[in-house]
Order: sequence, then C-alpha cells, then structure tokens
Amino acid sequence: PPKRISHSTFTNRRMFPMSGIKFSKGHGTENDFVIIPDIEGNYQLLPQHIQTLCDRRKGLGADGVLRVITSGKLMEEEGEKWYFEGGDSKDFFMDYRNSDGSFAEMCGNGIRVFAAYLAHSGLVDVKEEKIRIGTRAGVKTVYLCQEDPIKGEIKVDMGKAKLLKETQVVVDSQQFEGTQVDVGNPHLVCIVDPSKFNSIDLSRLPKYDSSLYPNGTNVEFITPIQNGEISMRVYERGVGETRSCGTGTVASAVVALNSVGLSEGEVRVRVPGGDVRVIVKNETSYLCGPAQLVAHGYLSQEWWEELLKNPLGNS
Repeated sequence: PPKRISHSTFTNRRMFPMSGIKFSKGHGTENDFVIIPDIEGNYQLLPQHIQTLCDRRKGLGADGVLRVITSGKLMEEEGEKWYFEGGDSKDFFMDYRNSDGSFAEMCGNGIRVFAAYLAHSGLVDVKEEKIRIGTRAGVKTVYLCQEDPIKGEIKVDMGKAKLLKETQVVVDSQQFEGTQVDVGNPHLVCIVDPSKFNSIDLSRLPKYDSSLYPNGTNVEFITPIQNGEISMRVYERGVGETRSCGTGTVASAVVALNSVGLSEGEVRVRVPGGDVRVIVKNETSYLCGPAQLVAHGYLSQEWWEELLKNPLGNS
C-alpha cells in the first residue's frame, strides 16, 4: 500500500515557516481587506506593497489594506494633522489604503473588520461597550456586540453625512442625476429606475464633474426607497466596482430618505455582498453590519523586501 503521509509533514515549520510579516484577511459584506498589524510603525508600506497584496493573482487579493498602528506612531510619521484631534496617542488608527495604493479617509466596512481584528487579537478590552478608532476622517466610536464581540454585529458612529450639490454622472453616454454627499470621504449618489439598476456598466470609471471632486469620488447607484429598503451598487474610488462600500451605504441611505422628505430614519441597504442597516439622525449616522475574519498567516519577508526594490510592483 502507498505510504501514508503524516499530518506533521504538512505542518513542518521548514515547509511553512511561522515567521515573516503577520497578516490577517477579513471582509464586511464581501468588501475584503488584508490587515497588516504594525503597532510600532516598523514597516515601510509602499504603493507597490498595496497593489501586489490586493492583486487576486499576484498577491492575497483584496479591495484594500488596513494597517494597524497607534495614533501616536502615525503622528510621528505624518506630523500633527486635524484627524488626530479628539483621540489619544494610544488609540489604534486605521491606516487605510485603496487597492491602487492611494490613501482613503474612511471605510465603513473596513472599520468593522478592523474592530473585529482588534477584539480577536486581544488588543482591546472586549468587555468595553465601545472603543475609539482613529481614521483620516477623524476619530470614530465603534460599538462591539456584547454577546459576541468578534462575530456579532458591529455598530459604527459615522458622523453626520452632509448633502451638498446636485450634479450628474455619465455611464456609457447615459446621464444620471445625482447628489454630492460628504461622509468624511466623497460620494455621488444617483437614484435610478429599478429596471436600469442591474444593467449599468461599472467596469469603467463613471464620468463626473472633476471640479466638485478634485481627488476623485465613490459613485453609488441606488433604487428608490421602498418599505425602508434600497439596493445599492458602487464604483469605489481607487478600486472599481466592489461588493459593498460602508460609507457608500450611509451616503445612499441619507439621499434615499431625503428623496421622500425625511432627515431621519433607518434604512436597510442591500448590496451584492449582503445587507447592512443605516440609522440616520439629525446629528449623526450609524452603520450596523457584520465583520468576518477568514485567515491569519505570514507574508514572506523576502517577497516584501523585493517589493521595496521594485517601484512598479512587477515581481
């Protein structure tokens, strides 16, 4: 009979070394992220690292990267910035990058995954009802589920979403009316006829007024609100069409409520990756949804260092 291969063969540390750069992988309604814990700010995280990590063939595959660092260490790197105000140097900071390597101010799905990682890793006291997390859109308060802090629903105080100007977006020569929204990052939300919703081609960047969005924008298409629910598709800035966008669901909920004359309310937002709840108040808004950690491991140190020498990320 053929020789049996023992389980220990596959767990031999020479084959699978338990060293290198730690990572975790997680998603929030299938908006997925690579998490790099870098509490002391030891790693040089360059665009080529982000692009290759997020590549679904050359890397691990993700919509973005969440670097775990403290506000104090990031302040040493970046200097005093307004978004550190209201926090503490010991607070954890979500240093978020889009898959193209660019910075993003905030990520609603990412911050839930980030919070779940902090709870899973023992970096925060899960008995605390709420924790503070720094972002480039300011300090956010996150509420962990007390029954299951790691797998339960996570609620994020997203701050007040601001309705700005009416504008337009063009997709394949089709023009849609939309609303400019600020959720700490930029959005353009269009309410569309349900019969056109699924056929909108988001394989390419929609065209919009760049004078309103000098740094680009996320573009959402939603169905009219009905029985407290909407459906949403999104083209994420620096990424492309994704299965979900947390800040986009908040922007979309605010526009949907405003379209029927409401400034407050609760909206269930259905995205390709699942459902979330958005609670809109006059003074703030809350995003409630799941976060799932799916993998933990180590990146090759040699691979990481090779990318440092390769600015184009072609390795």
